[in-house]
Amino acid sequence: MTVIDLVQHNPAVLIVLAVVTGLLVGSFLNVVIYRLPLMMQREWRQQCCEFLELDEKKFSKADPVARHKVFTLAKPDSHCPLCNAPVRPWQNVPIVSYALLRGRCASCKAPISIRYPLIEAVTGLLSGLVAWQFGATALTLALLVLTWSLIALTMIDFDHQLLPDNITLPLLWLGLLASAVLPGALVSPRDAVLGAAVGYMSLWSLYWAFKLLTGKEGMGYGDFKLLGTLGAWMGWQSLLLIVILSSLVGAIVGISLLVFRGRDRNIPIPFGPYLAGAGFIALLWGDTFKQLYIQMLTG
Repeated sequence: MTVIDLVQHNPAVLIVLAVVTGLLVGSFLNVVIYRLPLMMQREWRQQCCEFLELDEKKFSKADPVARHKVFTLAKPDSHCPLCNAPVRPWQNVPIVSYALLRGRCASCKAPISIRYPLIEAVTGLLSGLVAWQFGATALTLALLVLTWSLIALTMIDFDHQLLPDNITLPLLWLGLLASAVLPGALVSPRDAVLGAAVGYMSLWSLYWAFKLLTGKEGMGYGDFKLLGTLGAWMGWQSLLLIVILSSLVGAIVGISLLVFRGRDRNIPIPFGPYLAGAGFIALLWGDTFKQLYIQMLTG
């Protein structure tokens, strides 16, 4: 029996494999979440200085990674930001290394944020859920890419109020492609195209309506692209559910921050994490929500 046969005929093996893969990918997502926004900021600064004919060195003092001439997802190698000690492979095993090191750098003993193992654990858990729901299919591989991308977008938007085109746009095209070529795709190519268009245009319309009425920007363009991306993967039929779920959770969190933490009303609250979370819920349990809604209407 080959590995493929084993995975196809044993759901438990598939789920374990997905969880382990998710843990490893989660470790890489930590790199993406931290480095990609800094890479983009560095690129924007370089372009602005070139256009305005300014000395970039005068404007790079606030760059937390200015000491690195090359800063990409691959370079420099993982290291402690305080003592610059390299992170050895055995110190980078998802969750296990954090536990063995007791959440501290092996060299200088500086504390390591708990969010690193948490992101690894969440990525592993959600990967297992996708594998359990959709089985050993090509569609599952595509949906895992979607899930991992949503995790990265969630954390980047939470940190920087930014949804990078580097992630959302390829993800949108991948959703359209999946609807056309993958057996058992979630939606037809027609529904995927409509979902992408309606998803983008619906939030775009709300954005301009709010801006014309108040003179303020209620959301960023990245939110339009993210909802369009979710529409490309799950069709226009899921958009209303995604918007309702994301708005409900966003309103609850926003009100809670105002009441319990005294958050300034003028400080923006990123909407991307709620869209991403609602999209994942709709991916796994959208049909269940729709059936409940129909039962409520007919019962």
